[in-house]
Amino acid sequence: MVVYRFGGCGYALAVCPISDTRRMMQLPRFLLAPALWRILVIVWAGVLWWLSSQSSLPQPASFEGVDKLEHTAYFAAGGACFLLGLRLAGLVKRTFDAVAVTVLFCAIVGGVDEWHQMHTPGRSGGDIADWLADSVGGIIGAFAALAVQRWFGRDEAAA
Repeated sequence: MVVYRFGGCGYALAVCPISDTRRMMQLPRFLLAPALWRILVIVWAGVLWWLSSQSSLPQPASFEGVDKLEHTAYFAAGGACFLLGLRLAGLVKRTFDAVAVTVLFCAIVGGVDEWHQMHTPGRSGGDIADWLADSVGGIIGAFAALAVQRWFGRDEAAA
């Protein structure tokens, strides 16, 4: 490991082999708390419900399929938080089970979201392509969360 110190400012940069980065970096304890990730899922779901309740939403880009990309990204974030909340609490031990439960959760929430939009004035809802994008987002989020969990160094405890 090589440490570079910057003058008298108290900052240092440690360069170490990639396998040593977890030992060098002390993560804040709250990142390992399952309650944090559960709260983020609740906030995520609340924002989703609020967005679905809007009669119209601004369109930031103009290319075809941008809404599917937005659905995928949003559900990837929600799926990642959901899986981290489960795994850090030790509620789901097997990786396959954690991914399956996360994708199922995202698919159910995506279905409820599409149903909710059907009853919102000015919205169409019931779009199977949106629901599929939500489910794909859940898959992406689940695997991203597994990588984050491994980076946290908690994959041994939950696997």
